[in-house]
Amino acid sequence: MKRIFFIAAIFMIIFQSCKNNTNPNLDWVTAEEPKTIKSNLALPSQAQMDWQDMEQTMFICLDPCTWEGVEQGNHTYPIEKMNPSKLDVNQWIDAAEAFGAKMVLFVAKHSSGFCWWQTDTSEYSVKNTAYKDGQGDVLKELSDACKARGMKLGIYVYPGDLTYGAYLGGAGRTKDPNMQEAYNKVYRQQWEEVLSRYGEATEIWFDGNCIIPLEDIKEKYAPNAIVFGSSMANIRWVGNERGIAPYPAWNSVKKEDGATGMATAAHGDPNGDLWMPLEVNTTLKDHYWFWSPENEGKLKSMDNLMECYYKSVGRGGLFLLNSAPDTTGLIPQADMKLYKQLGDEIRKRFSKSIKETSGKGWLVELDLGKETQIDHVITMEDITYGERVRRYAIDGTTDGKNWFKIVEGISIGHKRIDKFDPVHVTKIRFRSLEQAAEPIIRKLAVYFVNDPKDYNRFNSTKDDYGRDYSTGVSKEYLDLKEIGTIEQFHFEGEKQRFKIDLSSHIDRPGLYELFVSNDEDKNPNKPSNVSLFLQGVETPGFSKVDRVFSRIELNITAHPTMEENSIMVEFDLADNISSEKVYLRKVVYK
Repeated sequence: MKRIFFIAAIFMIIFQSCKNNTNPNLDWVTAEEPKTIKSNLALPSQAQMDWQDMEQTMFICLDPCTWEGVEQGNHTYPIEKMNPSKLDVNQWIDAAEAFGAKMVLFVAKHSSGFCWWQTDTSEYSVKNTAYKDGQGDVLKELSDACKARGMKLGIYVYPGDLTYGAYLGGAGRTKDPNMQEAYNKVYRQQWEEVLSRYGEATEIWFDGNCIIPLEDIKEKYAPNAIVFGSSMANIRWVGNERGIAPYPAWNSVKKEDGATGMATAAHGDPNGDLWMPLEVNTTLKDHYWFWSPENEGKLKSMDNLMECYYKSVGRGGLFLLNSAPDTTGLIPQADMKLYKQLGDEIRKRFSKSIKETSGKGWLVELDLGKETQIDHVITMEDITYGERVRRYAIDGTTDGKNWFKIVEGISIGHKRIDKFDPVHVTKIRFRSLEQAAEPIIRKLAVYFVNDPKDYNRFNSTKDDYGRDYSTGVSKEYLDLKEIGTIEQFHFEGEKQRFKIDLSSHIDRPGLYELFVSNDEDKNPNKPSNVSLFLQGVETPGFSKVDRVFSRIELNITAHPTMEENSIMVEFDLADNISSEKVYLRKVVYK
């Protein structure tokens, strides 16, 4: 009997030596060479890499609609009364610096057409306000302050313009086709003014695409600028205004998708041949871009903002957070306080790692020198050489011999922040599971944050919905609405064509799907010949048919006014079944 107990004791000692009892339920692993898959490797430009390194930037949204109390200006407030007398561009930069932004993106002209610089193209501009007796030039003030303080400047000039009848969401198209050539000249002059007078812009924004040719002006005055929207675009909109990128979030797309100027996260393709990283934008107030007395108190929580950080920067995207000065020209103090809280929290977590390294190859080890508790790992690829990792794991060990898997993921790209339950390790390692070429790891760093909140909702080998990674992007559908039966929407005189006013059903920009079926999304009727009408004008490029799943995909980029007939869709159906129902839903990422 004693011999049996002795053997059992020896067995337990050996068994315990193979594991760390401070890390229960471990998934023990052995390192096997990864699968190398044949793939394109899109490469970024230096400007794109510099842009991705900023990681956080800040919108500045101030417009007559701030005085009007709306999100899209309507020319109802007399601009001669506008006087943001306390306007302080240095306070705006203070806000950006507070949460770690490296660039401010100023809305120099929004959809109403109001210009914050001394333009020769429009009377609807700062020169006809009470601000500095009409002599003010806010874009110049901001440009000068940015140069003095080392803050990068981006410029937003909306392609549409209510003053000239270039309608909301129309990418610069005028309602009256006879006005198009004249407006093209106006818009080209506006961009020539802002790019030639205020120094080279780091980023230029064509919100919702742009059909007006501007390549020559951009190349002359801002050859290295990052471009959002238009055929010149070299970054993508994530596809929502929630501040959340999907996971995995690939940096490349197919060239034909990138050339549309409308590519979103949905077009991400690890085998794409064009580098086009993601810009992930959201508001500080839920969900308002411009200040008003009614929305002043609707600030997002710190938990919400930290979740945005983890799901934008932590998934390899750039986080673009809004600011909204009030009618005095200042950002409200409550907003300033929240920016500082956000920046303090990010810096507390990630300003200094416990230890970090870099390396090349499918295995990269980081020796911590002693047993250490960790709950975050940040991994960065050197994207100079493309996004090479297709699937990876982070392993840990306490004895240097027996390794257990801490977390597994797919894309890394510029940066991946992995958050997990605390573990004790003496070493960690990056381990490539699938790769397009030999990984080049710019940074492998460990942290101990010790926060029980799970901002990333990340669980080992599952995606953010608890599904195996093989299912792909963390996509989900929200707010499924039954619009009505299809027979309600017959296009007059055409048996198989239908017309639906979606204006009252779409309240925010984003990606939407429309489909016709007897049983929600099962066996939908096949649509074709889709046309989207914005503000009563047929607007190509913002809708298409998913022929695999028989859905109409809508890309709504402008903040909807919800006015009748402002968003309408026409389409044909393969079968005319009058009892079928029409459904609309949002496409979101979690």
